[in-house]
Amino acid sequence: MCNSCLIKILLVAAIVTFLCFYSCNKINKIVDNTEQKVTDKKDEMVDKFLPTFDSGTPDTKWNKKRFTEFLKVELTPDIYNIYCFDDAIGIDASYRFSFNCDTSTVKRILDKHQMVVDTIKPIGDGIIFNYVFDWWQKDKIDSLQLYTWKSADKRYIKHFWYNEDEQKAYYFTYDL
Repeated sequence: MCNSCLIKILLVAAIVTFLCFYSCNKINKIVDNTEQKVTDKKDEMVDKFLPTFDSGTPDTKWNKKRFTEFLKVELTPDIYNIYCFDDAIGIDASYRFSFNCDTSTVKRILDKHQMVVDTIKPIGDGIIFNYVFDWWQKDKIDSLQLYTWKSADKRYIKHFWYNEDEQKAYYFTYDL
């Protein structure tokens, strides 16, 4: 076999090998992207029926989504470290949020929910929970100013506290 034929064969083999690897990598990327899209779609469908609250990790897409659903204010750069928890089993439901924000966000939340200063501690010394989280600092919350909104029949209640020194907010809502 002549040298030029051998070079041509090696060149064709190199091109075929390159195209094979390129195609395999491209196919793998397509498969990975498709798997991720299917997983995301499944998660979104499940979330419509069983909303996801991530009490163990801050700032997840689900916590951000729950934040905007419950607090009904736009997420702005000052809002971070968002934790949330739901207890919707039984005849009543309760939801807790803890997050950092500045006073402009506090004002937006208080205005949006028509919350007012409340001097009466909630029944049961506030909120009795079966679950303890580092991000829900009950001792600190007890010393903060309480803001409240109650429905006319007093069956749906919202509480809000803000620690200005730490720029830490706590939001709790429940129905009876």
